[in-house]
Amino acid sequence: MKVALLQMRVGQTPAENLETARQMLQQAAAGGAELVMLPEMFCCPYETPNFPKFAEPEGGARYQRLSALAREHSIYLIAGSMPEADGSRTYNTAYVFAPDGSCIAKHRKMHLFDIDITGGQRFMESETLTAGNTVTVFDTPWGKMGLCICYDIRFPELARLMALAGAKVICIPAAFNMTTGPVHWELSFRARALDNQVYLLGCAPARDLTASYHSWGHSIVTDPWGTVTAQLAEAEGILFAELDLEKVETIRKELPLLRHRRTDVYELREVRK
Repeated sequence: MKVALLQMRVGQTPAENLETARQMLQQAAAGGAELVMLPEMFCCPYETPNFPKFAEPEGGARYQRLSALAREHSIYLIAGSMPEADGSRTYNTAYVFAPDGSCIAKHRKMHLFDIDITGGQRFMESETLTAGNTVTVFDTPWGKMGLCICYDIRFPELARLMALAGAKVICIPAAFNMTTGPVHWELSFRARALDNQVYLLGCAPARDLTASYHSWGHSIVTDPWGTVTAQLAEAEGILFAELDLEKVETIRKELPLLRHRRTDVYELREVRK
């Protein structure tokens, strides 16, 4: 299975970003990619006021354009994430389109990125976004895959639930910043891949120091042994990688972590003093 992660530079308007995505997707398909992924919030600058400003309902113009691109190039498209309007609420939402253009999965970011690091990044997604509440797994010809968004990766319970639901690959549109990216990006992907014996695909925007939010970039692929098999730097580019899903089954058989879980004793109990 050949995948391509589009580490694109995000411009100021959805129109220009869709055009960038179209051009890069065309290159990825020409390069033989069967599954293509876009970054988190690829269609607008990563700023909380922009999310409701640029939000569209499911089935809107951007949704239709991405569906058409998947159908045109006969690929599976993990359509990054984009702001979704649902009544008075706005979600950070990722859609998955099949080669016929149908939407086969949808994930609303479950864990909102609310941080205030002394001397570092402050960002409050909850100022304009609502959290989702669904674990997302979908079927492909290569097996089941999981889907989550950026900050979701920091919560091991979510990755474990996707693995237990049969996921052999977890796809993560993301946008780590220059505070957390250097120390936690690769570590998080390697840890979740190792813990659950799955491939993890992380697609981030390219770094733009003229923007208000500086992405770490470094789109990444980690295998079920916890090894980084491919990674970009910070500039715009396409990351191609080959996934061997038989490797998932081999590693799970030889080192059966999931089967060795002690669910009979995994329980939080009151500690007596």
